[in-house]
Amino acid sequence: MDAQGRGRADNIDPADQWVLNPNTGEYELRLNASGPQSGVPRPRRGNPAPTGSGARPGQRARTAPERDSPAPPGTDVPGPRRRRGAPAEPPPGRRRTRTKPKKSKAKKVLLWTGGSMAFVLVAVSVGGYLYIKHLNDNITSVSDDGASTGGFSKDQAINILVIGTDKRTGKGNDGYGDAGSVGHADTNILLHVSKDRSNATALSIPRDLIVDVPDCPTQQADGTDKVIPGTQGVRFNTSLGQDERTPSCTMRTVTELTGIKPDDFMVADFNAVKTLTEAVGGVDVCLAKDIKDPDSHLNLSKGTHNISGEQALAFVRTRHAVGFGGDLSRITLQQQFLSALMRKLKGNSTLSSPGKMLKLAEAGTKALTVDDKLDSIGKLKDLGLELGKLNPKNLTFTTVPVLDNPAEKVKATVVLNDAKAPAVFDAIKNDVSFTEVKEKQKAAKDAEAARLKGTKSDASEVRVRILNGGAVGGSAQKTLGWLQISEGVEKSENAGNAPAELSRTTLEYAPDQAPQARRLAAIMGLSGSALKPGKSVTNSQGLPAMTLTLGKDFKGAGVPLTAPTKAPEVDKSTADKVKCAS
Repeated sequence: MDAQGRGRADNIDPADQWVLNPNTGEYELRLNASGPQSGVPRPRRGNPAPTGSGARPGQRARTAPERDSPAPPGTDVPGPRRRRGAPAEPPPGRRRTRTKPKKSKAKKVLLWTGGSMAFVLVAVSVGGYLYIKHLNDNITSVSDDGASTGGFSKDQAINILVIGTDKRTGKGNDGYGDAGSVGHADTNILLHVSKDRSNATALSIPRDLIVDVPDCPTQQADGTDKVIPGTQGVRFNTSLGQDERTPSCTMRTVTELTGIKPDDFMVADFNAVKTLTEAVGGVDVCLAKDIKDPDSHLNLSKGTHNISGEQALAFVRTRHAVGFGGDLSRITLQQQFLSALMRKLKGNSTLSSPGKMLKLAEAGTKALTVDDKLDSIGKLKDLGLELGKLNPKNLTFTTVPVLDNPAEKVKATVVLNDAKAPAVFDAIKNDVSFTEVKEKQKAAKDAEAARLKGTKSDASEVRVRILNGGAVGGSAQKTLGWLQISEGVEKSENAGNAPAELSRTTLEYAPDQAPQARRLAAIMGLSGSALKPGKSVTNSQGLPAMTLTLGKDFKGAGVPLTAPTKAPEVDKSTADKVKCAS
């Protein structure tokens, strides 16, 4: 403390910058000149706030108006405070009016359930934009090198690749992992959030899964581009760090493996686990037996424990003391940990506390590295709002189906289970839930099925333009020949390549073209989800036509493209259930 009784700016608890507004009964972020000073630039200095009786040192008095100029006519200004228990007196010349009732606790909680970054909706009060600038400066981002879709969209399904590395950074991490590690992709989760936000699937990808890492165009530190050659038959975790590969290369490897192109990525290291759990006040995990693992430093007895910091890191790293002692056993612990973290974030104790939300924002923006499409607090807030719509009971955790590597005598790696894995990937690509969800999704599926019902035009009346949107080269021309010669769709034409690649084949049509769409869907074996009511386009003869875009799922002319309607049976857990690790 200095002679004036002020503390250092970097010792300020963010919670102390939230002040109760007597007009609304809500807390507001006040970065003022008379209170504790933020570590970020201050707003323009106004009139100093009176200290007033009842104000703590370093806190604005609650009776002081927060303005730099007189209040405009008609604006209510809080009057003097009264003694506890004394009846309130109306201001002279005014009738007593009923005060605005405070919002219920449930409604307050709803204000915060939009994701871990939603607090910025409140932070736009006096000086809030300066704090947002401070958070923006915390964010570390790297290029996606064209490996993503270009970023998530609010009106589409979302695929986020979450990567945990073994890179040792920061004070206190010299006892963990490989001292020389460049940061491999040791924990990998592809989070798929359904288009209607009714459900989500968190698909774990084992680090020891044998995959082909593709060639990776990568932006260098000096701004130049370099193609890092791919390798075949290597561990998945080498898609990051090895040969200077960046997270964008892990993205490309996921696309190569699953056929799913991520929208964005987030990368966390050892420090992220420690700081995020400390910011939320720890998470509750359950053990079915005592665990003492000298390698991860986890030492916990059987039962439920609240863990954070070093203990949380030890929990997600341990493997020798659970299951079969391998990476697949550790994955189940990590899924349990993430389920517990989500339950904590959705609980009242975190999301209804301005202080905890600010600490979480500080920790999150410092701990994570994101792609350059998520490089601002505004974009992270928008993503948080979308993720915050999820119900934990409809968030499914599962793992890519794998088998022990048959080429190894001592089992150290795994290979893809070709009999089961494709069905899992197809379900995610087609936005199929792994849990039973509410009527909202059922209604959407019923609407898709209804698009196939009704009258069908004759094939000779179907007018369509064909685009290649990710299918094998030459697919549009081959499909054109098949439709005209074999199926009688003579009013069709090849329109070249689509502006962007699509994972799924689509047929867009205007309302009056629905009978034509149903006929073409029957010919090609398209599902109702492939039909996209929209608008017609003009063909080369100047006549209205439908648009058929052949996506990456296109298997060839005459091969049906019926999407799955039910997810396959897999080992899974949901985020709302507490599962004890054994």
